[in-house]
Amino acid sequence: MKIREALISDIEQMQFVRNAVKENMLSNPNLVTDRDCEEFMTIRGKGWVCEIDHKIVGFSIVDLKDNNIWALFVHPDFDKQGIGRQLHDIMLNWYFSQTDTTVWLGTAPNTRAETFYQRKGWNVIGTHGKGEIKFEMTAQSWKDIQKNKAC
Repeated sequence: MKIREALISDIEQMQFVRNAVKENMLSNPNLVTDRDCEEFMTIRGKGWVCEIDHKIVGFSIVDLKDNNIWALFVHPDFDKQGIGRQLHDIMLNWYFSQTDTTVWLGTAPNTRAETFYQRKGWNVIGTHGKGEIKFEMTAQSWKDIQKNKAC
C-alpha cells in the first residue's frame, strides 16, 4: 500500500473509485467533472491517493479556499483496511500545516462515513445541503487528537 500526492493523471482512476462507492453516491456522476477534480487538486487545495498494485483504491482532496474536505473515498473492495484513516490523517496534517482555519465537511446521515468522522473526533455542528450532517474540526482539536494518539 502506498499513499502519495494525487496527480492529474490519477483523475480517471479516482473517478472510478468515487463512482464505485455504496454510500454517499452521486445522483448523477457527471456532476463532478475531471476538470473539477483538477481544480480542487491543483488550485484550490491538494489531493492524495492510495495505490495497491499500481491501482488507485482510495483518495482524498481538501479545499483551502472554502476550508472543507471535498472528497474522501475508498473503493468498497478495500474497505476496513485503514486506507480511509491514513488518507484522512495525511490530509488533515497537511491542511493544518497550511492554515489554522477550522475545516468542515458534509456527509449523509446514518452512514459508515458519519460513524467514521465521529470516531476521528469531528464535531457535529448542524446540517448542510440536502440533509447532510455538517461536521467541523478545529486546528486545536486536531493537535489534541494527534498529541493523544502519540501517548
